[in-house]
Amino acid sequence: MSDTRDLLVEIGTEELPPKALRRLSLAFADSMGAGLEAVGLKPSKVIPYAAPRRLALLIADLPAGQQDQESVRRGPALGAAFDDEGCATQAAIGFARSCGVPVEQLDQLETDKGSWLAYRVVQQGRPTAELVPELLRKALAALPIPKRMRWGDRADEFVRPVHWVVLLFGDEVIDADILGVRANRYTRGHRFHHPDPIYLGEPQAYLPMLETEGQVLADYAARREAIRAQVMEQAKLLDGRALIDDALLDEVTALVEWPVALSGRFDETFLQVPSEALISSMQDHQKYFPVVDTQGNLLPHFITVANLVSKDPSQIRAGNERVIRPRLADAAFFWNQDRKQPLEQRADGLRNMVFEKRLGTLFDKQQRVAPLAASIATAIGAEAAHAQRAAQLCKCDLLTSMVFEFPELQGVMGRYYALHDAEPQAVAEAIREHYLPRFAGDELPATATGQALALADRLDSLVGIFAIGQQPSGDKDPFALRRAALGLIRICIERRLDLDIEQLLNTAAQTFEAKVNAAAAVNTVFDYVMDRLRGYYQELGVESDVVDAVLVTRPTRPLDFDQRVQACRVFRDLPEAQSLAAANKRIGNILKKWDQAIPAVVDQQRLVDAAEKQLAEQLTRVSKAVLPLMERGDYTPALKQLAALKEPVDAFFDSVMVMADDTALRDNRLALLQSLGNLFLRVADLSRLQS
Repeated sequence: MSDTRDLLVEIGTEELPPKALRRLSLAFADSMGAGLEAVGLKPSKVIPYAAPRRLALLIADLPAGQQDQESVRRGPALGAAFDDEGCATQAAIGFARSCGVPVEQLDQLETDKGSWLAYRVVQQGRPTAELVPELLRKALAALPIPKRMRWGDRADEFVRPVHWVVLLFGDEVIDADILGVRANRYTRGHRFHHPDPIYLGEPQAYLPMLETEGQVLADYAARREAIRAQVMEQAKLLDGRALIDDALLDEVTALVEWPVALSGRFDETFLQVPSEALISSMQDHQKYFPVVDTQGNLLPHFITVANLVSKDPSQIRAGNERVIRPRLADAAFFWNQDRKQPLEQRADGLRNMVFEKRLGTLFDKQQRVAPLAASIATAIGAEAAHAQRAAQLCKCDLLTSMVFEFPELQGVMGRYYALHDAEPQAVAEAIREHYLPRFAGDELPATATGQALALADRLDSLVGIFAIGQQPSGDKDPFALRRAALGLIRICIERRLDLDIEQLLNTAAQTFEAKVNAAAAVNTVFDYVMDRLRGYYQELGVESDVVDAVLVTRPTRPLDFDQRVQACRVFRDLPEAQSLAAANKRIGNILKKWDQAIPAVVDQQRLVDAAEKQLAEQLTRVSKAVLPLMERGDYTPALKQLAALKEPVDAFFDSVMVMADDTALRDNRLALLQSLGNLFLRVADLSRLQS
């Protein structure tokens, strides 16, 4: 069974959930591929296809069957299997009986440890066609489907009712019942353009036959790119540029089998509404792609993607224009109504919106955040009054009709309403920016006031939630504290804010009521925040040993942490790095084993060996040069100068006995090593650097 063939699997269904289609397709491919490999059938590749009414796999070069497997069962040693006269002993007879054969049919097994009685059996490999149905059932059962449904009078369950199944191995159908449907070689085309069955002679015909005869683009990636190209072309015809959100593009790709992009128009008077609201309405409600001009201003056009080729596209265009008008009219109504009440007057309504029952309402949160934001603003050179005012207004837009309809516009609409209320520009911008960053890689607050408020809001959430014992565990993070911690780190490092996180956490803890006992959570929160640095630097491609070397010294300022990391990366490339890292490790081991007090200062009079005198002299000289650099955070030049200690350090360990019998000499040498180690630890624990 050495030949290989292609296997085509297609599950034809009612329209699948668009937001889950790609995930289901990839999981199907992974599960089926893993199942085949587990039974010794490894294909050259597994290609997933997915469209609204189908999940399919083209499994290339799949062996026609399993290889025969020889198994050897070892019995007693030959010396114990036969007596001096060559007759089988009870041990041999019992082993043969357990194998179901006479002793004469047993073999011998020679190993480097001796000779053994053995039973060899060849297990015939099964044909692939016999194995595939059960593997397919298991793969379908393992798909990440939150809620399965039944149809008809059968017990089968799937994400949607199944109407046809294709199971084609080479040019032969694998006869099987899958989810209540008998497998065959007939796929189905487009629901409207070609609803009739399409004959498939062999698996490789699947994609071209569906496209040319069935008018279905079954390749998800190809269909996605076709939609992107069509949308961009339509926008170009309008002298504009389409806003193509990746999540929306994925969803539209999962909604259509034969995409046809068409443009439409809406009344220009709607452009008086903030563009973000119009865009949200188009994208979220209608699955349209908005169009902007070269300056990024919204144009009164949209692009929709139909699922068929219409004989009269103008009818589709007109229908979509009719549908979008009331949506945009709603947005205009919300915009006009919301501006009738200033943000400030909405603050009292936050008393009825619970943040967390033990931590109070959103009104309480704003009251805590305001003084903290003002304090941070002062520290980074922003106007404290602006930060405090922004904090008092930052959640008020949650009570507006626009944000109720479009929750993703929180902060964005707050900025517009604040400007309408004649609030200072800095206050309005901070209301929007305090939500930033919203996700990994998102933009950061650009204004100092926005940075202060963003930090204060996250600090309050972290301290409060940890204080009541609701910190993240496993995959559960209902208050998005991982994102909050990473946001703190990114703002401090990437906006170059030299802030002490530990101090800020203590300040935040003081704003909570005594019953919360927030102060007790500060150390845990600090460790949690700093531990997020591992993931942060991993994304940036920074070596984990560098991050660990800095983490162990427990810097409390993320910007200072970053400066140390960058210095260590430069240092590890120096020729002296490996030797000094090894020396630091040796110093650490020596001091760790010594459990008695070590003098704080080296006694110059007790230095007797030339190597220790030279090291002490060089250490004194280098310390005077690098300590001011370290105080300023100039760690890179400091470590470069510390590299000059390589030769005296090597000479010291080559010729000086640290643990001398003379206790005075021993203690002085330990003090010298301690001074050396402490100097390096002002930057990082270099012993953790890998060569």
